Amino acid sequence: MAIPTKDSLLLNWTTNFNTRGTASPVTFGLVIGQMTAFTALFNSFVSAYNASNVPGARSKSLVTAKNDAKFALLANARELYGLIQANTTVSDANKDLIGVAVRAQPSPQPAPIDPPALDIVSVVGRTVTIRLHNSVTTGRRGKPAGVKGASVFSFVGAEAPTDPALFKFEGNTTRTEVDVTFPLSVAAGAQVWLTAFWFNERAQSGPACTAISTNVQFGSAMAA
Repeated sequence: MAIPTKDSLLLNWTTNFNTRGTASPVTFGLVIGQMTAFTALFNSFVSAYNASNVPGARSKSLVTAKNDAKFALLANARELYGLIQANTTVSDANKDLIGVAVRAQPSPQPAPIDPPALDIVSVVGRTVTIRLHNSVTTGRRGKPAGVKGASVFSFVGAEAPTDPALFKFEGNTTRTEVDVTFPLSVAAGAQVWLTAFWFNERAQSGPACTAISTNVQFGSAMAA
């Protein structure tokens, strides 16, 4: 909950805050001096609020005095509110008691547990276009939930190496369709292998998929 700004609701909120905070400042991560200053502003607002609501006594000057006291109280209340809300030593139950919203804790994000599915879309000269997608959910072509992107790797040779360190890092991508261009030093018709793994927002990576192969070409596109 946020601090209410409607006069009657603010009166109720600050009354509770003042009562509990004055009784035990330490419980809410405050010190006596902070609550003393708050109480003074609270009392000024209460007096001005009551004066401006006396039947038949309402006037522009009384309303102005009430508003001035209200703004001063709100500024101080928001400062203390923020301190309590950010204080991890104040229990959620005590934050609720004094009228301070408990911040929602982010859900833990696990590293990806499944490798991506990797398809070779086409080969145009030395550029191989691959598509990455969810390997678990049938028919789903996008990234799994919690995945930010993928790291892509390549290898040139007749067989894929068993040592992952022998693969060349081609880069990170947040797209699901990626072009991998091999250098001129790779002979036309050479067999190349591609693999990839997912990573999440915290850069935690999952397992790599089984490498798949194709052959680089010259000239027009050839379906893989």
